[in-house]
Amino acid sequence: MLTIAFLALLCASASASEVQARSSSFSGEYGGRGGKPFSHSRNQLHGPITAIRVRVNRYYIVGLQVCYGKVWSEYVGGKLGELKEIFLNPGESVVQVSGKYKNYLRKLVFVTDKFRFLTFGKDRGISFKAVPLYPNTVLRFISGRSSRSIINAIGFHWDVYPSEHENC
Repeated sequence: MLTIAFLALLCASASASEVQARSSSFSGEYGGRGGKPFSHSRNQLHGPITAIRVRVNRYYIVGLQVCYGKVWSEYVGGKLGELKEIFLNPGESVVQVSGKYKNYLRKLVFVTDKFRFLTFGKDRGISFKAVPLYPNTVLRFISGRSSRSIINAIGFHWDVYPSEHENC
């Protein structure tokens, strides 16, 4: 009798997982050990990623800010270096992020579903490639660790594209 109950429970849980498809996943953390944690998890409520600002110097990624819908996240990292800003087209999403790191984040390449490559930083260090675990999911928000002068490490959170939003 106990065996039959266990089999019934197992079948019910298997069919429930088929109904409720998974969509969220995490890639990272890529970089060094230092810095204070940051997360844009609340920012994703404003909409999809619509623009990215990255500050770079000769050696590494200095700072980062992301626009979610029409709202910019808090800037993280340092203030020295060249600031670059790239806007995504309406409906365009980041589907892959690659880059380089050592003790700090040194390079970021955001790849979109429109086959654009948004490149920041220098080509030195250990390579990484972050992609979503599940199909039809996109980059929803970023987390990591930063200090007053650099981005120490970064992670990428993937999920389905939100249904309603406005761009920066």
